[in-house]
Amino acid sequence: MIEPLPQLTTLAIANYRSILDLRVPLGRLNLVTGANGSGKSNLYRSLRLLVAAAQGRLVSALAAEGGLASTLWAGPEELSRAMLLGEQPVQGGPRRDAVRLRLGFASDDFGYAVELGLPIAGETAFNLDPQIKYETLFSGPIARPASVLVSRENAVVKARGERRKWHVIAKHLQPFDSMLTQALEPTLAPEMFTLRERVRDWRFYDHFRSDAEAPIRRAQLGTRTPVLSHDGVDLAAAVQTILEIGDAEAFDYFVDDAFPGARVRVESNSGLFELKMEQPGMLRALSATELSDGTLRYICLVAALLSPRPAGFMVLNEPETSLHTNLLPALAGLIAASANTSQVLVVSHAPALVRALSRQDDCQSLVLAKQLGATDVPDIDALSSPPWQWRA
Repeated sequence: MIEPLPQLTTLAIANYRSILDLRVPLGRLNLVTGANGSGKSNLYRSLRLLVAAAQGRLVSALAAEGGLASTLWAGPEELSRAMLLGEQPVQGGPRRDAVRLRLGFASDDFGYAVELGLPIAGETAFNLDPQIKYETLFSGPIARPASVLVSRENAVVKARGERRKWHVIAKHLQPFDSMLTQALEPTLAPEMFTLRERVRDWRFYDHFRSDAEAPIRRAQLGTRTPVLSHDGVDLAAAVQTILEIGDAEAFDYFVDDAFPGARVRVESNSGLFELKMEQPGMLRALSATELSDGTLRYICLVAALLSPRPAGFMVLNEPETSLHTNLLPALAGLIAASANTSQVLVVSHAPALVRALSRQDDCQSLVLAKQLGATDVPDIDALSSPPWQWRA
């Protein structure tokens, strides 16, 4: 039995697109749903940005979204109770705080938060490039002064060492580089190194190309593939790896659960791997070129979720795409089974999948809605909201 990694307990986002200030609890299996335009994609993108920070490309990732100005919350600094009740019009006054995009999370052991803002006017010609103003790595659910382990203020990074004394580990960090890029060796700041490697291992699956010309339909050079690539291009090799060193019994079970009597295997010819599917009533196995888009996508999801090297955290964005509704109960069972070894977050608006996942034990359901343009989770009130504290 593979021991699960420490899991995320809280996700916090502020001033990002439709999200003014959101703190949500996370469990082993998480379902994010809501009407179109409620902010599901924005929550998903915020998780992507946290990975970009760990990879040292947070600023470039924001630039690819159109820059900081286009990703910041566009409403008033605060939505008052009177505005929410419709007793007064939505209006904004002079800003009291600096404009900041804030992202963070807490887990069983460590938490992380980052703040981004625009550069000081006249300081640089790149005056629309977001800059990382502040970062912190802390223990426990909240970044209290006593729980902070590593702190970055503008260009200076400090870590707490022996006898809880602070020492500087970087003095000239560029405003476009996360402090996580300074975790070059475990001995310098072991907690930062651990957290960075953990976040870099988060996996996202949101699109498997399956058109007639897609590489996934052609024979591919096969190498051991314990982790399916984000686009599924190495599907045949990933399936063969599961059959040889993974849970082949579970793989066969979930294929049969979706396609009763079917069996998926891999043929190798001079090192080229090709997916084959045997089905009742067929005199020969069908190749990947003959399978439907939905069938191929489902097999990709089986290969992703039954990885012999489970992810600490896996995000599935609308996994129901191209799948027939009859396959969704089988997909829900597959996702629930994978949550035994990986923490899973699913973003979906397919009623059948939402219903099936909601019935699973320990499913944390987050139904997003909008109030005056701001994404909210109405079912989470002040008492059930997880503890979190942004820097003053």
